[in-house]
Amino acid sequence: MVIVRKGEMSTRKRLGVGFIGSGFITQFHIRSWVAVRDADILGIWSPNQENAAAAASLARTLNVGDARAYSSITEMVADPSIHCLWICGPNHRRIENMEEIVHALKSGKGELVGIACEKPLGRNVAEAQRVVELVEEAGVLHGYLEDQIFSPALVRGREIAWKRGAANAGRPYLARAAEEHSGPHMPWFWQGDLQGGGVLNDMMCHSVEVARFLLTEPGAPRSSIRPVKVTAHIASLKWSRPEYARLLRENFGSEVDYETRPSEDFASATIEFRDEQNRPLIAETTTSWCFVGAGLRLSSELLGPEYMLQLNSLDTGGKIFFSRRVTGSQGEDMVEKQNAEQGLMPIVGNEASEYGYEDENRSFIQSFLAGEQPWEDFHAGLEVTELLMAAYMSAEQERTITFKPEGLEEFVPAVAQGTWRP
Repeated sequence: MVIVRKGEMSTRKRLGVGFIGSGFITQFHIRSWVAVRDADILGIWSPNQENAAAAASLARTLNVGDARAYSSITEMVADPSIHCLWICGPNHRRIENMEEIVHALKSGKGELVGIACEKPLGRNVAEAQRVVELVEEAGVLHGYLEDQIFSPALVRGREIAWKRGAANAGRPYLARAAEEHSGPHMPWFWQGDLQGGGVLNDMMCHSVEVARFLLTEPGAPRSSIRPVKVTAHIASLKWSRPEYARLLRENFGSEVDYETRPSEDFASATIEFRDEQNRPLIAETTTSWCFVGAGLRLSSELLGPEYMLQLNSLDTGGKIFFSRRVTGSQGEDMVEKQNAEQGLMPIVGNEASEYGYEDENRSFIQSFLAGEQPWEDFHAGLEVTELLMAAYMSAEQERTITFKPEGLEEFVPAVAQGTWRP
């Protein structure tokens, strides 16, 4: 097994990338690859070979690599043209996917430079810890795929807020981050045991990391701010109502039953931090699967003594209006999770760029080529999981949790166990 260690330049000038998973998120990554240099998408593996072939076809159509479908993860690792893997499969397959990768590497079937993994790193702290153990056992570079902290507007806004605002008036003290839409695409997302929870686990992973990113001084380690308390609330506001529970069963099958096994469709959490001078900082995060609007809405704010940064993904430069006479099939051609086809609609020109996928993938490829550990790595993913599980603890116990609480490593949310009754 060849390991490219930190600071050790790779002799390769291009990297071949293989994807584990072929669904919605993989296709988003593939579309982003038109802005990624020095790497080609060469492989797709999925338990559904038809879907894998379709994703590989998309990569070839976009001219981002001569991708083909593989029969197994081990076969993809064994191919000398594959140097990196992007793990984008379902949450409940995370451990077995990583174990197959590590077994293939340790048995000498192939070599890898790096592994990138989509959020969340695990369904709970124990699983996230296991993923970190496995990647360290493999001895390869690793990156945690959190696209939103690579969003160009967020990155640039943070830079200016700290360079001009904080430098003149003092560090920021309050960050707000929210992600809201009408619900996931696939059945497993709605099932607490498979996904690891509901909207808190699915989407607050984004919001927590955005808030941490905004509150951390550029160039400083994440450890420069430390969480001390977590207060959270979860609810099933929409999808456990009888008419909407029936709609879920009709759309996704009988396994998605929100009358007897609901997951939360709304979650909020306040995380209290302390900086290196022991000054208080606060992150307010909100996530929802019951948002009714044009489509996916990502919003964030950063507040300091004399300044404020504000972003909203639906405040786009372009809008289009369709009258009642204009009808057509449902789709997501204007914005992800689009909820309507009439009226005044925002147009997100390049979602892969706006949401951060392009800069995220470009950054990871550059790090892997240089033999450098990406600054957003699996350890960051573990830290996010710890904060999410503390939030579930707080919601279940209806009290503020001092971080880190005892028993966090063994904790599994009631939603994930199927015992939560809102």
